[in-house]
Amino acid sequence: QVQLVESGGGLVQAGGSLRLSCAASGRTFSSYAMGWFRQAPGKEREFVAAISRSGGNTGYADSVKGRFTISRDNAQNTVYLQMNSLKPEDTAVYYCAGQTGIFKGSYSTTGSSYDYWGQGTQVTVSS
Repeated sequence: QVQLVESGGGLVQAGGSLRLSCAASGRTFSSYAMGWFRQAPGKEREFVAAISRSGGNTGYADSVKGRFTISRDNAQNTVYLQMNSLKPEDTAVYYCAGQTGIFKGSYSTTGSSYDYWGQGTQVTVSS
């Protein structure tokens, strides 16, 4: 069983930055592709960013491309989401997720493909 714990959320003004972290338990972190998703009140969960097992490949939603950066440190069992130039529409609960059984350079942008989820961290961007 893998446990994922997010941290780093908070309240920030528009244009500001936050860095989310997701710490994973277990010794097989490097075998998981990792993703970040978010869910705003009254909206469906949406894909934000993902990274392959080795970190060599990344993908982003169009809405965050150029502003957010996903990275991972397999030695520390942690995945990060650096969020810059934040906008009020980025306000949501952010979840990290882990995907097993995937090819080394791949990742999924579909939430149902992920096997493990964290409890989420709130990000609020004020205008």
